[in-house]
Parts: sequence; C-alpha cells; structure tokens
Amino acid sequence: MSQSRTAERPALMLDCHNLTRIYQEGPQDITVLDDLELRVHAGERVAVVGSSGSGKTTLLNLLGGLDRPTSGEVLIAGEPLAGLNETALGRFRNRYIGFVYQFHHLLAEFTALENAALPLIVRGQRKKDAEARAMSLLERVGMQARAGHKPGELSGGERQRVAIARALVTDPSLVLMDEPTGNLDQATAANILAMMDELASESACAFVIVTHDIGLAAHQDRVLRLDEGRLVTQLV
Repeated sequence: MSQSRTAERPALMLDCHNLTRIYQEGPQDITVLDDLELRVHAGERVAVVGSSGSGKTTLLNLLGGLDRPTSGEVLIAGEPLAGLNETALGRFRNRYIGFVYQFHHLLAEFTALENAALPLIVRGQRKKDAEARAMSLLERVGMQARAGHKPGELSGGERQRVAIARALVTDPSLVLMDEPTGNLDQATAANILAMMDELASESACAFVIVTHDIGLAAHQDRVLRLDEGRLVTQLV
C-alpha cells in the first residue's frame, strides 16, 4: 500500500454479498458465479485472474451494473445497485464508475477527444470544459496528437488508450478494467500503471482489474483468482 494512505482503514468502496449469476442454456442452468464475496476499499487495486470462460467479464458486468445478479447484491459507495432503476443506474455509473472494456466500445462517428469527453457531456458539463478535461487525460496516455482522429483511424492500442482516458475523465470512485493493457506496448503499459498508482494514492480511486497478464496482476495490492464461481487469494 502507498505510504500516503492514512493508517485508518479506508472506506469500503465496493461490497458484494452472496453474488450469484446463473444463465439458462435450454433446459440446463449454468452457474457462472456462485455465492461470491468481494470487498474493495477506497484506494485499493485488486486484480482478478482466471482461465478463459471462468466468469471474469460476467463479474465486471455485475459490478458495473451492466448485468443483474440472479441473487446477492452489489453495493458501491454504500449504494445497493439493485435499488436503482435503469435511469438512476445510468446516472450512478456516470458519477461513480469508470469502465474500460476489452473491446473499447468507442463511438465510430466521434473523434478520440469527443469519445473521451462524452461522459462529462452526458453529465451536463459544457462541451468546452469537458473537452479540456478529456484532453488532459489524452495527454497523460500519450494520445494528444491523435485527439482529432476517429476510432477507425486508430490502432487497437490507441483505441485502448482513448478508452482508458474516457474511463478516468469523470474522476470516478471505482474503475473496472477488462484486460486494460492487452493491446499496449511495454512503455505505454508502464505509463498506464503509473497513472493508476497516482489515482489510487491521490484520489483514493479503487480499481478492479481483470487480466491474463501476470505482471500487471502482481503490480496490484491483491490478486484474486476466479475458480468455480468464487474468488480465492492468488499468490503471484
């Protein structure tokens, strides 16, 4: 843990109880997550590893309110997501959560700058101010020179960096990342890690990172392995 954090136990940012997700495939029930427990404190960085198909992306979707659990609950900053309708959930995500998707999900008709600024514009911020903030994040991820380019004109790694800037532009309390460095070169990945360290230390932003990258996982405060629907401590 960073020395800048106080000796007091930081606030609980993410709290999951008895989280279960069951999908139906024809007559068969497929249990992906089984009575899972997870708690992440403000400023803590947690990596989740596991084999392909183990349910890591399903877990992130539940934590971000993009999917609903079959049973159990997810609380973020003390707020149970189950109590929010879709409109309120959208507002809540915009205020508290940043999400880096494995496949970017950038809007093709918008430039990198417009994509990165979009969460702030949705929030109601003036476009000029939103784009100034977005540009500062694009600079931090080394994308300022490509700010006027649309996703189709960017490489996979460049699109990933724009997605990271978009996730961080609102100063979220919790950032959920699905393979955030998968398309990045070593130097850019190191820069992203340093930025995550700063955010965790300075603003107490919490991170949950799904990854196959053992080096990235080992850099976090805790590493958990998703195994048969439950999380267990992984020694890296």
